[in-house]
Amino acid sequence: MKFNLITFFFICLNGQLLAQNLFSNNLQFQDYLRREQLSKGFDTLNASFNHRPFQNKQLDSFLTPVFINNQEKVLKNIALSILPFYQTFQLNSNRPYGWGDGPMIPSSGLQSYSSTGFFAKVSILNIQIQPELVFAQNSSFKGFGNNRSDREYREMFFTYNISDSPERFGDGGYSKISLGQSKVSLELGAFELGASTQNIWWGPGQFNSLIFSNNAQGFPHLTLNTTKPAKTFLGNFEGQVIVGRLENSGFAPTQFGDLNDKYFRPFTGDWRYLNGITISYNPKWIPGLFVGFSRTFQQFNKSRINEFRDYFPVFDAFQKVKVGFDKDADGKDQQASVFARFVATKAKAEIYFEYGRRDHAYNWREAILNPEHARAYLFGFIKLFDLNNQRKMIQLRGEVTHQQESINTIIRNSGDGLSWHTHTRARGFSNFGQPLGVGIGTGANVQALEISLVENFNKFGVLFERLENNQDFYYRAFGQQNEHKPWIDLSIGFLFDKEWNNLLLSSKLQLINGVNYQWQLHPNSTPEFPKGQNLFSVHAQTSIIYFFNNPKSKHD
Repeated sequence: MKFNLITFFFICLNGQLLAQNLFSNNLQFQDYLRREQLSKGFDTLNASFNHRPFQNKQLDSFLTPVFINNQEKVLKNIALSILPFYQTFQLNSNRPYGWGDGPMIPSSGLQSYSSTGFFAKVSILNIQIQPELVFAQNSSFKGFGNNRSDREYREMFFTYNISDSPERFGDGGYSKISLGQSKVSLELGAFELGASTQNIWWGPGQFNSLIFSNNAQGFPHLTLNTTKPAKTFLGNFEGQVIVGRLENSGFAPTQFGDLNDKYFRPFTGDWRYLNGITISYNPKWIPGLFVGFSRTFQQFNKSRINEFRDYFPVFDAFQKVKVGFDKDADGKDQQASVFARFVATKAKAEIYFEYGRRDHAYNWREAILNPEHARAYLFGFIKLFDLNNQRKMIQLRGEVTHQQESINTIIRNSGDGLSWHTHTRARGFSNFGQPLGVGIGTGANVQALEISLVENFNKFGVLFERLENNQDFYYRAFGQQNEHKPWIDLSIGFLFDKEWNNLLLSSKLQLINGVNYQWQLHPNSTPEFPKGQNLFSVHAQTSIIYFFNNPKSKHD
């Protein structure tokens, strides 16, 4: 019997497409799905949001099926679908601002992101090809430059030399194409085994995550994970184990070559081996509670040896007294976090937190007595308020992320403690120069509050943000004095999301006042009457998602 491509695409166009996890790591869809869970309950969506992406039947209607068949004996469970077209345009007027935008880089000027692809299913085999293309104007801007004291240079390069966070990605225009959100996997029930370059998100955060988020370009990894909650007699479990490869940016940190030549410690050129695990548990007796933990290790590949503990260090002991202090000297870097999320569907509200440590404790006693060492944390909430129109609601949501080292670093490390996502040997917990988790900057803290009128995908709202930039550097370089003040970004953003048949639009216009920008003094400042130098800038972003079909039942 002859079989050609046209027959493969169009024969027996009946049946239902099995649920896929194609969109649940997109921030616009995450926001929508969380509201759906709060407003309609766990019968609609029982995912924890502690592990993303995940499978969800509500999103099937956004696929454009080319071929679907569940009934023919020869071609059972075969499907081919076109993914939506994603396009984002971004403008930063006077300086970089913004995070959580994947392979897009922190840059000044215009920037563009494009992506599309296809999804194919053959029985238990899933194939998703979704490359990403980025172009950035990458203009120069007023960054950390000349006219600083030697102490300021040394303290700033102390941060640069334990991280990978360049001010500017090269001297001119920037472009990059990657495999993006691509994945090949075998799926059986709630479990999946595969190879991927997708972004992953661990933890309950909305705007940030302590371990993995959408902030950097996805990295190649092997994965064993759940695609939906695995049901047991104790409750539901979700999780993932990964082995991956991380790369450095290859860029010097500042826009001044003489400073880089004098103070910067170049990269080794070696890639970093990554191993990570996350588990989320939903007790059977408390349907709204989701708790879990995450742990990651990274290490330069040249330092690994052929032992199980070097391939899967996440199963090592937590105490340095057992694993040895030599692991830090070899460049092995650990991060671990615990998290919880509680959803009250009757109140249409949720609260959550994540608490992490970047460094091993010496033993359990030290961990209990000194829990604030090398820690970071975040917490947040969502509350929906019904209006007379049952479809429209007021959404109030907020989140606080804190990376700044605790006060005990002054005693323990003479003030030279390491910030979250940094390490003396392995540099930053990053990929191609962007942090994999928190994207607000090294040693930075942020508080965000949003109030919006929402209806399905439509949103009209206001976002308030307060960003404290590199607080760890500030206290090392300036100490306790009254002339130089912390660099604080105060911003207000106007949000507009709209749905038109095949098109979803998401837009943000953010006005940022950088108070004491780069910790610099105004030309008219005096020691008696200090005055900081401020910088006003604009961050504008517009994203569109175009579907090649018109999903009629996406809100059913």
